[in-house]
Amino acid sequence: MPLTHENHNHAGMLTVDDLAVNFGSGERTVNAVKSISFSVGKGETLALVGESGSGKSVTALSILRLLPEGKANHPRGTIKFNGENLLNLDEKAMRRIRGNKISMIFQEPMTSLNPLHTIERQISEVLLLHKGLSGPKARKRCIELLSLVGIPAPETRLSAYPHQLSGGQKQRVMIAMALANEPDLLIADEPTTALDVTVQKQVLDLLNSLQTRLGMGILLITHDLNIVRQYADHVVVMKQGEAVEHGPCEALFEAPEDPYTRALLAAEPEGMADELPDSAETLLKTEDLTIRFPTRKNFFGKAVEFLTAADRVSLSLRKGETLGIVGESGSGKTTLGLAIMKLLGHQGEIYFKGDPVHKLSQEAFRPYRRSLQIVFQDPFGSLSPRMSVGQIIEEGLLIHKIGTAESRKEMVNNALRDVQLSPELRDRYPHEFSGGQRQRISIARALVLKPELIILDEPTSALDRTVQKQVVELLKTIQKKYNISYIFISHDLAVVKAISHQVMVMNHGTVVEHGPCKAIFSEPQHAYTQELLKAAFYNTAPIQHRVDTPPTYS
Repeated sequence: MPLTHENHNHAGMLTVDDLAVNFGSGERTVNAVKSISFSVGKGETLALVGESGSGKSVTALSILRLLPEGKANHPRGTIKFNGENLLNLDEKAMRRIRGNKISMIFQEPMTSLNPLHTIERQISEVLLLHKGLSGPKARKRCIELLSLVGIPAPETRLSAYPHQLSGGQKQRVMIAMALANEPDLLIADEPTTALDVTVQKQVLDLLNSLQTRLGMGILLITHDLNIVRQYADHVVVMKQGEAVEHGPCEALFEAPEDPYTRALLAAEPEGMADELPDSAETLLKTEDLTIRFPTRKNFFGKAVEFLTAADRVSLSLRKGETLGIVGESGSGKTTLGLAIMKLLGHQGEIYFKGDPVHKLSQEAFRPYRRSLQIVFQDPFGSLSPRMSVGQIIEEGLLIHKIGTAESRKEMVNNALRDVQLSPELRDRYPHEFSGGQRQRISIARALVLKPELIILDEPTSALDRTVQKQVVELLKTIQKKYNISYIFISHDLAVVKAISHQVMVMNHGTVVEHGPCKAIFSEPQHAYTQELLKAAFYNTAPIQHRVDTPPTYS
């Protein structure tokens, strides 16, 4: 049912009433949020769901008043926290609330954590600002928090920098920072976007148990409806800045009223990859590929201890085939992909079209780079903000000295058409596009060189379910059109199942299972694969964590 002031759930700790958010002024006004009302009580989880651009994050940022002053304004509505309208508070009063009474887990841990500061310093800053803790007391609390969010050997991680942690570990650090002062309300903006299914479940179970212990309210923003079904009490569905449906979680999933809600629920990647002909030639082959990173050096600078990120990995990939690589964060998936691209040092053998490319120097390997391309996990981070879309896609053509200025322009236009974007968008910049469009631009950049192999590193992890489905269908269409091979690295097993011919399961750098996609999903042999599948496709009935009376602080 549509949400109005009269029918949103009971007045809670946080009450948002008829909120509107505009950017700009006059003729250039953008109505990012037109009208939304909801409330979150103690011990309650409310989920805001909707596609990219629906206004979910703008609503969340409005609560903490984190939208840019002067550019964003609220023409109407109130945001009341414990009866006080946050929109009327001055900046000093808001600073007392941010990170103390209301905390937020941001969507992108890589861009939200400071790359120049250690993990200890970043968590300690929150403790110092709001609790006055420093020195040994702050360190002790940092270790407690890292332990609480499931970081192994937390003492050893205090001096680490963000780039030294996996995506899952960075997200856990973000959660530790958000929970440092035991807030009354936690805003979780896509808290599990970059996490593996097992880590995802652990993080959400962790938030659920902390919520029960602390009586914390949670505003959960996500595009993953499986998560919503598992963890939310109430759901608000947003579309183009408005709430189109609202209700208790179970009722909304069982009988969605709005066509948009029904479309969201139906947007699961489906089908399986078509079988390849037996005549398909082998394109890529690795034998005993091993990647090790030094972890300790002696007095003379010689490495004496190593971390084995990938251990004797052998694989074979045919033309037009997709190999899905799955496993938890830190299992060696991305490392393996980078080694195949010769972007990391390695031992073992790599054969591309029968050529032993592992023997080649970087200079000798350069001509092969046109045939091997990679699409990175974070499209925003991998696209230069200073270059237009046309320049980004054309860059590879210039490096490889392909074509004239006129023919390159046509190649760029064709690449944009291949990913279902208009060539008229070529003069725009990355920040002007949604997450799904940016990922299409990344695919176009790889595609323009007409490669024979594309390594796709978590290409759909940050996308809405409907956009994920579109990107999967797009990749399948491109594969059929150009007979391209893919190595598809992902933690989303539903997407892997829909696109892969064969699947390789990795755990701590070792391949624990490898075989045809259908066999892996229907009859997994290894206990670890069974655990992954269970975490990915776990029971869709809501978990029993509801309580009649919110728990109190212990």
